[in-house]
Amino acid sequence: MTQIDSANHNIDDTDRALVTLLSNDARMPVSDLARRLGLARTTVQARIERLIQRGAIAGFTIRRGPALREAIRATVLVCIEPRSQPEVLARLRQMPEVETVHTTTGRVDLMVIVCAASTEALDAALDRVAEARGVRSSESLIHLTTKLDRRG
Repeated sequence: MTQIDSANHNIDDTDRALVTLLSNDARMPVSDLARRLGLARTTVQARIERLIQRGAIAGFTIRRGPALREAIRATVLVCIEPRSQPEVLARLRQMPEVETVHTTTGRVDLMVIVCAASTEALDAALDRVAEARGVRSSESLIHLTTKLDRRG
């Protein structure tokens, strides 16, 4: 059995299998999880609680399906002025079209995922990103078709 010690929190193969099952269906009843894992229901419940307490599971959520997703998405690669990240992030937080912001290594500082209902709304959001104080430059990559999505 493989064990990884991360900050004194052992995650074993059974925990990984449990997380995989929950990633595929976070609503799966504990009794079904127990049956699939070959464990007692109380053992599975205790493992879930331990994984939550240790930060291995941050929460249970849904992912929007195509019927609820905004029609158009873009990745915006943003270069910012030195020491302007807090101000740029504050501006991006105010924009409902901004879904996620990641810091990056390499030639750009931030990778921003923007979602909008129309090309016009996306264009306006991209302009607001580019015009934010502290943004030196931005490059937008419009998402066309998803060929692979392993997020579940």
